[in-house]
Amino acid sequence: MSTEFNDMQQLKRRLFAMRNGVVADTLRKAGCPHRIVFGLNLPQLNEIASGLTPSAALAESLRADVNLRESALLAPMLYPVQELTYEKAREWALTTMWYEDADILCFKLLRHTPFAAKLAAELCGAPDSAPLARYTGLRLYFNLVSKYPAEALSAARRELERPQPVSGLALMLAQEAELLI
Repeated sequence: MSTEFNDMQQLKRRLFAMRNGVVADTLRKAGCPHRIVFGLNLPQLNEIASGLTPSAALAESLRADVNLRESALLAPMLYPVQELTYEKAREWALTTMWYEDADILCFKLLRHTPFAAKLAAELCGAPDSAPLARYTGLRLYFNLVSKYPAEALSAARRELERPQPVSGLALMLAQEAELLI
């Protein structure tokens, strides 16, 4: 019987070995929608990602595992930015399940693309029924505000005029953009 594991199995074993029940319970109570939560923190996930070779195939496999929180967070850390298309970035942004996933997606991957501002603008224009898409757009603008302060301010102001705005983030983004302008 073989005891060798493929890359995905090795990765999952490492995640399992580093699990933190206290953090996992806190995340579940906060509404984390993933069925399985190991409770790894961002420095741990960064450490794991730094030991792996970026790969679109691995990132896609991780992203497909919607049950495990840590897979959703590692996927954007491992997707090679030069291979990411606008369509794939849009798909990932629109299918993000939780605010933490959106934060990491924007910070680790989307902000590094040449089309980040275009994507942020599109996401900010999502309908009222898609607050997580709008949040992702605002979060992406937050990562771009020094390059696109006027666009970020405009998006934040439009969000603040909505019936149910993602107001905390929109207000902070507006203030940051106004300072830069």
